Amino acid sequence: MSDAYTSLAEILARLGELTGRSGRLPEALDVADLSHRTGIPVGVVVELLGGGRAPEVCLSQRVRQRLDFIRETRRRPDGKRYSLDELARIAGTSRQWLSEWRKSGMPGLEHTDRLRRFFGLPAGFFTADEPEALHEALQPVLQALEAEADPLLRLRESGLVRLAARAPQMNPRQLATLADLAEMIISSERAGDAAR
Repeated sequence: MSDAYTSLAEILARLGELTGRSGRLPEALDVADLSHRTGIPVGVVVELLGGGRAPEVCLSQRVRQRLDFIRETRRRPDGKRYSLDELARIAGTSRQWLSEWRKSGMPGLEHTDRLRRFFGLPAGFFTADEPEALHEALQPVLQALEAEADPLLRLRESGLVRLAARAPQMNPRQLATLADLAEMIISSERAGDAAR
């Protein structure tokens, strides 16, 4: 568990540098969204972002908390909460078993995975401890802030800067073809993202 806190501390330090709010990250980040994506209560997210620790919770209790969290925070298309019967159907089990899990048991991996996939949750949503889950949720935030701080970073990492260095050796037609290809890739990615 200390490794999870070490990794989290590293990403928090970098986020503090990028936002200029070291030690005050809850002011700079969307705490409610981080809570929604991780299943960690808002107060615990704030504590972790401030460099604190989460209360120790055994695995079975964590799974039950996250199952309850899904029930409280995820809504049907009509805006209503999912019933236990509906969650049981999604998980591929009975309402009685789901009720038992919520009280004292542990669901099977197949059942939690069905719930996780249905709600579009990250792998490990039910089992990751709080610092580990928050660390994973902060990765895209860090990438976005780093890209904002250094727009060419992703181009250098992907090798496109090396390709651009060859531009003097290319004729105008080759350059235009390369630019058209890049635009086509970006457009198809945006269309794919919009369809999701």
